[in-house]
Amino acid sequence: MDKTESNLEVTEETTELPALTAADRCDICGAQAFIRVVLATGDLVFCGHHGTANKDKLKPIAISWQDETSKLS
Repeated sequence: MDKTESNLEVTEETTELPALTAADRCDICGAQAFIRVVLATGDLVFCGHHGTANKDKLKPIAISWQDETSKLS
């Protein structure tokens, strides 16, 4: 297996992300985060409002999209 094939396997591997907690704060406004977006360059976390507002821009480039807005009452 050459180096390219090895990298491809790692990229496609799915790992479960830890649940967001009250300590996770929106990168834009500081409210509790309910959405985590994993990008090639790192993670972003958003409140429900800012996650929804940026979804169309980020979803196409996201490696994964963790949405825990169902926890909101």
